[in-house]
Amino acid sequence: MTRTPSTPLLHSAFYRFAPLPDPQAAAEQLRALAQALQGSIVVAAEGVNGTVAGAPEAVLAFEAALQRADVLAGALRGMPFKHSACTTAPFGRLKVSVKPEIVALGLPPDPAAPLPPPDEHDASHLSPEAWRALLARDDVVLLDNRNHFEFRLGHFHGAVDPQVHNFRDFTAYVQAEAPAWRAAGRPVAMYCTGGIRCDKTAPWLRSLGLDVWQLDGGVLNYFQQLPDAGRDWQGECFVFDKRVALDTTLRETGTSAAQVFDPAHPDEAWRLQRARRLDESGG
Repeated sequence: MTRTPSTPLLHSAFYRFAPLPDPQAAAEQLRALAQALQGSIVVAAEGVNGTVAGAPEAVLAFEAALQRADVLAGALRGMPFKHSACTTAPFGRLKVSVKPEIVALGLPPDPAAPLPPPDEHDASHLSPEAWRALLARDDVVLLDNRNHFEFRLGHFHGAVDPQVHNFRDFTAYVQAEAPAWRAAGRPVAMYCTGGIRCDKTAPWLRSLGLDVWQLDGGVLNYFQQLPDAGRDWQGECFVFDKRVALDTTLRETGTSAAQVFDPAHPDEAWRLQRARRLDESGG
């Protein structure tokens, strides 16, 4: 489904790590507030992760509602939103789910030394301008914390691809490389699409003795804040909705799912099949 310029859609991505004692009740409240929108919102005891789209006024009204003190006991106040425009309707319906985690990464458990909770505001978060300055250093490991197909479609110049085809691949790669990075005193500069994967994995990387930096707000915030982001980025940025990919100005590129996913990889084959089913069903 496409929209003409006379009926624009606004896409909003957001997340917040915050303890929610009753995720089911939180989901019900969010579902009521987002009823004019389409998208996907995941709720867990650790917080909220969402992407929604709709008429701009409806999206902005929803965002304003999330800032109220009576919504989730004020847990989402001050939460940032990353915006992009839509030509293609990115979602067919609204889905609000309760899950064990708002982003599942399969980090190795260690009951004897549990990891601290993610901190979205610690000093390791670099603004896009500070990130650009860090990229100029030659001692930094520039680590892409996304799937292999996302890296293949586009990435920061000089980034390392951990070849992630499932959750375990990222942790296996880091565990194998961490001793050499520590020995060389190389800091790790980590990025992902919106920031949530980096926030979730940063405490684990630090538990391995690594000095970790992360791009605040992820790639989408980098594109949103820097008009010349294309000088640092090669290719396109994959997004998990029907638009498929955005360029560095946050515009849809026209790239299709068939151009992104390689059916030779099982993890990509099912993604391609799912994308085709959603296109056929309009879901």
